Amino acid sequence: MAKERFFLELTPPSELLRDAPHVVIVGGGFAGLKAAHTLAGKTVRVTLIDRRNFNLFQPLLYQVATGLVSAPDVASPLRVMLGNAANIQILMGEVVDIDPAAKAVVFNDRQLRYDHLIVAAGATSSYFGHDDWQAFATPMKSLSDAMAIRQQVLSALEEAEQTPDPARRRLLQSVVVVGGGPTGCELAASLNDLLRHTLERDFKQVDPHLCQVTLVDPGDRVLRAMDPQLSKAAGEHLQRNGVNLLLGGRVKAIAANQVVVNTASGEVTLEAGTICWTAGVAASPLGQLLAERTGCSLDRAGRVVVEPDFSIAGRPEIRVVGDLCSYSHTAEGTPLPGMAGPAVQMGGWVAADILARQQQQAHGPFVFTDFGSMAVVGPLFAVANLRGLKLSGPLGWLLWALAHLAFMPDTENRISLLTKWLWLILTRERSALLIQEHP
Repeated sequence: MAKERFFLELTPPSELLRDAPHVVIVGGGFAGLKAAHTLAGKTVRVTLIDRRNFNLFQPLLYQVATGLVSAPDVASPLRVMLGNAANIQILMGEVVDIDPAAKAVVFNDRQLRYDHLIVAAGATSSYFGHDDWQAFATPMKSLSDAMAIRQQVLSALEEAEQTPDPARRRLLQSVVVVGGGPTGCELAASLNDLLRHTLERDFKQVDPHLCQVTLVDPGDRVLRAMDPQLSKAAGEHLQRNGVNLLLGGRVKAIAANQVVVNTASGEVTLEAGTICWTAGVAASPLGQLLAERTGCSLDRAGRVVVEPDFSIAGRPEIRVVGDLCSYSHTAEGTPLPGMAGPAVQMGGWVAADILARQQQQAHGPFVFTDFGSMAVVGPLFAVANLRGLKLSGPLGWLLWALAHLAFMPDTENRISLLTKWLWLILTRERSALLIQEHP
């Protein structure tokens, strides 16, 4: 017999909100958090549901993975960030079903009714049909992923310090990163710096010159989404600093400590103590669920195809934003990228549109402002394309740092990050090289 499900009717925080529209936001990432902030203090009831109790600043996950910063530096509790808003309630849970007819979401075996639903569930890692590879190649989408990579690398170095076998030592000092996009380049560059300088300073029995970080990508250059000039500068800097680029290579198989890559010149087998996967992303399973429940369309990546106001066809009360939505209503007709900038703008616009409709006011169409793209490829070296302004080197890094501090939603984290970055510049010492045991 199916478990009984009941409606969770939250008591309005104030009498003023008893008859106010109820907005349910699924996901506390960039888009969901911005929507909640926009609705804070307004005459609407807001319920934010997330399976975690914190907002994660994903662009800096690689710094957690490589010991530059700690987990709390890139994660902020949602209740701390939104708790002061009297009209917002945070609920921890995972939405497993949506009932469009009843206008309700199901989570923790409960149902919660909504007047407006904003789905900002984000994305997960994709292994392109080879999910068995995840057992050997750790992705970089969550805080636990980043901490797992850090634990693998540091544990490998600790073992290498005690291993008499030179071949085993070389294996433990090697890392393979699959995927040459911004995340892959940033992770490879930071791991390379960690291995070489940490070994040189803190370990006695291992040779830092035997460290090898290999970055694998099927394209002819790294950072293919960026300007070719900046892509070239990034690739050359990575190689100068010791990162091995294996371009034009497609992964054929992954096993324990081994990656098999098909290249134009034949099959290459890479052996490494740590393997990281940054090659692909997949839409949240809620996209498929919405398609089943509403008949909405999905693109090839599983993202929900949305209308110009981010609603799905026939369901104006349901909006989909962030990495989960496929928004092609742009001047070029190309979908907006799954990045922090578009997600923030989507979340803010949808929340403002809901308020405008509630007040029966006109609201202008969504217009995305592209501020550019950037990536760090070494200590004090980044490439950036800011609306045509192309920069590389220390100046690019400075703009990268300022942009990321500006996007960071929590002031305390901004101060913490700035302090640790300055300490790293002055001393080259990383502040979070702990091997922590996790259940």
